[in-house]
Amino acid sequence: QVQPVESGGGLVQPGRSLRLSCAASGNSFGGYAVAWFRQAPGKEREFVAARRWSGGTPYYGDSVKGRFSLSKDATSNTLFLQMNSLGPEDTGVYYCAVGRPITSTIATVGAYYYWGQGTQVTVSS
Repeated sequence: QVQPVESGGGLVQPGRSLRLSCAASGNSFGGYAVAWFRQAPGKEREFVAARRWSGGTPYYGDSVKGRFSLSKDATSNTLFLQMNSLGPEDTGVYYCAVGRPITSTIATVGAYYYWGQGTQVTVSS
């Protein structure tokens, strides 16, 4: 079992950047896919980005393509989400999730079975 632990959220002005971290606790991310989802008040959880820990093409939600990017540090078992050009629409709780989805379900909430507690991101002037 692997428990993802998020960090790095906070309050940021529109147009600025923020980097979130998802660290593995209890086990490594090896053999899994690691994803970010977000949820704004009153809305459903939305897919943000995902990648397989072993490598391959990362996946991004349409609303963040070109602004957000994933990177990893294998030594520390940490996945980073770099968020640039943030806008108020990016406000929400960001969750890190771990699972073994097939390609067609990599953006699906139900494909992940280990979830972090979430970290709040607020974009406001």
